[in-house]
Amino acid sequence: MFDITNIEEILENVRQALTDEDWDRAVELVEALRPPDQADVFEELPPDTQSQLLPLLNPEDSANILEELDDENAIEVAERLETDDLSRIINEMEPDEAADLLGDMAPDMAAIALSSIEDAADILPLLEYHDDTAGGLMTSAEVVLHKDISAAEAISHIRTVLPDAETVYYLFVVDDEVKLVGVVSLLQVVMADSHSRIIEFMNPEVISINFDTDKEDTARLMARYDLLALPVIDDENHLLGVITHDDMVAVLEEEETEDIYRLGGVPDERISIAVSPGSQLRSRLPWLVLNLGTAMISVVVLSFFEDTIAQLAVLAIFFPIVAGVSGSAGTQTLTITVRGLALGEVSPRNGLAALTRELLIGLANGLVLGILVGLIALVWKGTPLLGLVVGVATLLNLIAAGFAGVIVPLGMYIVKIDPALASPVLVTTITDTLGYLIYLTIATVVLIGLF
Repeated sequence: MFDITNIEEILENVRQALTDEDWDRAVELVEALRPPDQADVFEELPPDTQSQLLPLLNPEDSANILEELDDENAIEVAERLETDDLSRIINEMEPDEAADLLGDMAPDMAAIALSSIEDAADILPLLEYHDDTAGGLMTSAEVVLHKDISAAEAISHIRTVLPDAETVYYLFVVDDEVKLVGVVSLLQVVMADSHSRIIEFMNPEVISINFDTDKEDTARLMARYDLLALPVIDDENHLLGVITHDDMVAVLEEEETEDIYRLGGVPDERISIAVSPGSQLRSRLPWLVLNLGTAMISVVVLSFFEDTIAQLAVLAIFFPIVAGVSGSAGTQTLTITVRGLALGEVSPRNGLAALTRELLIGLANGLVLGILVGLIALVWKGTPLLGLVVGVATLLNLIAAGFAGVIVPLGMYIVKIDPALASPVLVTTITDTLGYLIYLTIATVVLIGLF
């Protein structure tokens, strides 16, 4: 097993071999690695070196590397290759991976490469579906059984097909019109009487999904029912292909990464430390400008209370506590709500229940923190009413934070806007603005007349 240290050492050895123009040694080092490690080493090499090295590798290893690279890098590498080299490598790729790669390449180059691919018939149908749907995730169903064949015939068919199949989790059963009618396990086929027909022992209750279902909903369905493979059908129940669990894991990882970036105000999920500062600036700056604009709302609210602040400057000391605590609570609620929406646990249908729960949590947190903050203000400044004002303001702000943390992302979900994209800016604005408004309003009513 290779750990990170081994990979770094091998990378240095590969670089030294390339410096010495010992291509055979470089190929040997790369081919000795597992596919994910091959991709890690390959990504660290200069583009020109990648283009020279990839065709020298065993086509299966080259295919593994392209499959392991993220989409953008794989496309860049593929478009630098000679057409013959690209076709030879794509021949070794899984049909769904090949379709994803060709679908994102320049159309003319993809067409040329496709014309030289041996298994083009398996790839062409997959190019018809959008990447963000179940059809875009599926691969060809490698082992399909007809409902009327016997167990013995099924075993013979499996022996013929299985050597070329990547994985066989379930055996899906179709009728004369290739409509999905059932599913059996390999064990069931092996253990059945050799003369028994598949229809006699198959399970007719098959969980399937339509080809145009969103890929995130597809991944949730597979996770919900612990499926290793999910058949994809059309509107008339024809079997189109199969989605395997590794595709589901990739979708969930992609969605989690995208939500994390967007919650941090980085809308482009491709941004990473390897991207140029200019690209990162273009991605982040607009959201910071938007945040500046929304922060001005808080400034306007504060301007309404200039006299209050001028007469009782001690109020300003507690601004960070009142706004900061509610802001943290709003972020907590927002994170839980966005996650719930992403996993299908929260929806407009049960939104009221989610809001009630978060308001009760906000009330409980507010009572505890309000008392603590009020005591701090009392002990520190020796003014009971000041402690009361700060404590009550903190209580009300935490309730407001729970409200905003649910209503904002849920409202965006309803109007078809990604809740993770702009919710952080809006929730921060609401909690800060309401925090200042509640705090200074209470202070104006309770304190100003006494000092």
